Amino acid sequence: MRPKRTSFELFAVAAPGLEPIVARELAALGISPGKIEAGGVPFTGGQADAYQANLWLRSASRVVVRIAEFEARAFHELERLSRKVPWEEFVQPRGLVRFRATCRKSRLYHSDGVADRLAAAVERRVPGVRMIAPAAPDDDLPDESGAQLFTVRLLHDRCTISADTSGALLHQRGYRLASGKAPLRETLGAAMILASGWAPGDSLIDPMCGSGTIPIEGALLARRIAPGSGREFAFMQWPDFDGTKWKSILDQAIAQELPGTAAPIRGSDRDAGVIAMARENAIRAGVENDIEFAVGSISDLRATSLEGWILANPPYGVRVGDPTALRDLYAQFGNVVREGFGGWKIGMLSADRKLEGQLKLPLKSLFETGNGGIPVRFLVASV
Repeated sequence: MRPKRTSFELFAVAAPGLEPIVARELAALGISPGKIEAGGVPFTGGQADAYQANLWLRSASRVVVRIAEFEARAFHELERLSRKVPWEEFVQPRGLVRFRATCRKSRLYHSDGVADRLAAAVERRVPGVRMIAPAAPDDDLPDESGAQLFTVRLLHDRCTISADTSGALLHQRGYRLASGKAPLRETLGAAMILASGWAPGDSLIDPMCGSGTIPIEGALLARRIAPGSGREFAFMQWPDFDGTKWKSILDQAIAQELPGTAAPIRGSDRDAGVIAMARENAIRAGVENDIEFAVGSISDLRATSLEGWILANPPYGVRVGDPTALRDLYAQFGNVVREGFGGWKIGMLSADRKLEGQLKLPLKSLFETGNGGIPVRFLVASV
């Protein structure tokens, strides 16, 4: 019998540009992050670390465990070496399995062929396992099948195989069932808050809150609510899943939650429909009493204290709105902030330097990433 694994080579996957934020989150959990890589942060840990990372990481996309790495220049090498991979540690008998394979600069360049060979290796080691269609390299849609996902990367003939520990992507907290146009992903909203320097004792306003992602993520952070406390994870289906350990970790997280926020959090939007959605989302997140939502325009903005943060994801003119019309919106936003929010700070996503220039604020970029396929920068300024 194979001895029970006590240590894993883990990797917290992150959207490009968010890797340093994820590394800081890991360190705050008491987990030593490895050297930041493009696309995420490696770290070594046991079961408890994998559980903690999934439960607490706010800006990561998913957590995977690297289970094998070897050279493979031909299919017969891939077949032989993949039979030695301990697939049975990550798949229950008669379980479902799904592969996502990418091949770059390698002799084995057919990703479906690679996935087929690895599927055969799993079937040899796990009784009754069933395969579902391979995932496309850029497919991050929720998988309703509950299949265990294995990601395979062939680069310069080096094959790296990872088992997904998360299941649904970590931005799927479970609260946002309703959203408006161009919704902000929860992980990016959290990254903005974490990178900005906002602290739970600071006032927070999002004047273009849409379905409420930024205020809700702020309230979750202020109340120390773990973002993954209300959802399931792939590791719960693993043969060695320790339900007692998981319950202890979850109970500890719930025990440290605060009853309320230390400072006001507000979200407003001129669209009454999306404000209704935001309220529904806040209810599902359990923070409906911590956020004041209101229908209102930019000109209705008023400071709630002597200092605080305005955090926003304004329309860019790429998918939402007309760039010409948006110039007036950005100019008005800048006027309102400069005239009524002295002593405050502002943070915003921007995809258009001309539009952001309309604010007439000394903006500086903290990170660059993508939002819905659009390159964006996160900018901050003191008013």
